[in-house]
Amino acid sequence: MLAFLADENFDGDIIAGVRRRCPEIDIVRVQDVGLTRADDPVILAWAADAGRLLLTHDVATVTRDAYERTGAGLPMPGVVEVPWLLPVGRAIEEILLLAECSGEAEWEGQIIYLPL
Repeated sequence: MLAFLADENFDGDIIAGVRRRCPEIDIVRVQDVGLTRADDPVILAWAADAGRLLLTHDVATVTRDAYERTGAGLPMPGVVEVPWLLPVGRAIEEILLLAECSGEAEWEGQIIYLPL
């Protein structure tokens, strides 16, 4: 099952819903790992080292920094862009679908936009 890192401003209701539906899911928040207020490149580097897909609502800067990272030949396990306007229930379903039906190697260097 995929492991996730939720960006600092990621919707807590989505995280709680994912955990409620799938208690065994491996999802941590940036705040949980001491990266509060860290720049996106630092967060992406931590996610790469930990082998976690980054969940974010930040389409502008995270996407740019992820492309820069892959362009530099650095590992990037994947970014999952979740639009703020996507209903919470739908976001939960989409994240669970990713977690349960795909493997980590499938998303290496990829930016995924939900809904799938």
